[in-house]
Amino acid sequence: MGLRDTLSVAVQLPGLLALKKKLAPRPLEERDCFARQVERNAEKFGNRPAVLFEGRTVTWREFNALANRYAHCLKARGIGRGDTVSLLMENRIEFLAAMTALNKLGAIAGLINTNLRERPLAHCINTTDSKACLFGEEMTEALAGVKGELPLREGSDYLFVPDPGGDVPDPGGTSPEEGNPAPNWAVDLAAESETAATENLPESRAVKLGDRVAYLFTSGTTGLPKASIWSNRRFLASAGMSHSAGLKCTEKDRLYLCLPLYHGTGLIIGAGAVIASGASMFLRRKFSAGGFLSEVREYRTNCLVYVGELCRYLANTPARPDDHRNPLDTIIGNGLRPDVWMDFKKRFGIRRIVEFYGASEGNVAFANLMNKNCTVGMTTSEIALVGYDTDADEIVRDEQGRCIPVATGEPGLLLGRITEEAVFEGYTNAEATEQKILRNALETGDAWFNTGDLMREVDVGYTAGFPHYQFVDRVGDTFRWKSENVSTTEVGEIVNGHPQVQICNIYGVEIANTDGRAGMAALVLQPGAESLDLEDFSAYVNRELPAYARPVFLRLQTGLDVTGTFKMVKGQLRKEGYDPEAVTDPLYVMKPGRDTYEPLDGDFAAQIRAGAAGY
Repeated sequence: MGLRDTLSVAVQLPGLLALKKKLAPRPLEERDCFARQVERNAEKFGNRPAVLFEGRTVTWREFNALANRYAHCLKARGIGRGDTVSLLMENRIEFLAAMTALNKLGAIAGLINTNLRERPLAHCINTTDSKACLFGEEMTEALAGVKGELPLREGSDYLFVPDPGGDVPDPGGTSPEEGNPAPNWAVDLAAESETAATENLPESRAVKLGDRVAYLFTSGTTGLPKASIWSNRRFLASAGMSHSAGLKCTEKDRLYLCLPLYHGTGLIIGAGAVIASGASMFLRRKFSAGGFLSEVREYRTNCLVYVGELCRYLANTPARPDDHRNPLDTIIGNGLRPDVWMDFKKRFGIRRIVEFYGASEGNVAFANLMNKNCTVGMTTSEIALVGYDTDADEIVRDEQGRCIPVATGEPGLLLGRITEEAVFEGYTNAEATEQKILRNALETGDAWFNTGDLMREVDVGYTAGFPHYQFVDRVGDTFRWKSENVSTTEVGEIVNGHPQVQICNIYGVEIANTDGRAGMAALVLQPGAESLDLEDFSAYVNRELPAYARPVFLRLQTGLDVTGTFKMVKGQLRKEGYDPEAVTDPLYVMKPGRDTYEPLDGDFAAQIRAGAAGY
């Protein structure tokens, strides 16, 4: 550890200590919300840009006025404090304005993954008791397919926002405020709000920190995600951390944001930091590796919010000698793996990487605020790392049934103590919330949030007494693929529903040059079934599971190994994976861009191992 690094940490200490005091939990009865911050930005930075999107630039004053127009219309339609409105829209200015409008009224936004269709989509709207659904034109077809399963009234409870951009047909060359007509079962919110008032609403000043701001859905796997609860206090604290301690941005900075706004990383860490600081953002509907660097340069974005998969995609693009000549300085996100970290940082000239860790529903957060390499940083949360048997998929316990803390440097299951200051807000489903809590784990009467993740303490040099940690892996019944959490139990329940399947075992396997683990299903067929009908099974999987939850690989077995308590054994299956040389059972694969499983041969398996299969 050099003197320069020691001094760097020492210089940051006063700021870190001040930040800890600043981020101390505020009283839940205190009145504040992120929409109030938008209003303050409109007053203080009114003529400065807030959002740049598809050729449009909206100032903070204009953005706040648009949100107010929406809010006045929603209020007139009976939407108020505590009501839930499902928000189904791609990344665009109107998404952010709609969410701000709901927050101004004290209403709750149910943020729905735009990739969901049919049963999963209907479930997300129904499970939050949504009073209305505010949707973008680009989602009309998806919503039309589930209307019959929803209690919402046609002609009044569906609120439509036109979209002349993206993939929506625009034969008339319409302006940004125009678009195609609303379907006859929906109200055109854009048209209705065109002449609405632009003044701030008094309801905004009544919204409290303890009020719910949004439901962010866990990735779900069966397509039946759980709605995690976010309060205004938690939203503002996370956005404040991202702004003041992570990105350290001001109104003079600009963020490149291409992550989906229905996810916490894009919305709270990304857009939240912009709202908290008065900075501006270049907003993209979806990530594009090909156009990334040219857009960073053209729009002068010096900050970026990322997920590890995005960084890996960029690292896999052809390198150019001038890649480091760009405005990017600081990036914040999660999932940047150690094998990509240093090359990515050097190639694109990144000075500061603020890797963080935190589950959308959890009470534990880590952040690499000291700019150390290959670490999720430190935490102010009270945590414990306890022993976990990865082969048996269970917590290691002593004779009294207590969890056993691991030695320093050893990987352990991360637990976060639940207290009045570190509340576990959980899900809208009380039973699902309780399942994530470990009680009497280390001592009688304690309660801990079970993250389901393995972490280890790492030595990254001088940290002035702040231990640093590194993410190791997901454990148990969940793995991560395509930046989404996949529950093996829930996927298994769906796969078991196919008439040819007697029982299955779902687990994650590694694929070279990808982040997380791809799904694999070991199947035992029903008695009398000589072979699996690949075409029918593929159609079933595509219909019942979202893309990220569909098993990439299949393995047909004559029986499944179980423990003495009848828990399915996954350890050996993971080790053997999809290697035709190690597995004598029939293997099948769904190749990238295909929708049908086919036999996995040695040549394609070799491409996968080489990281050249396109996953």
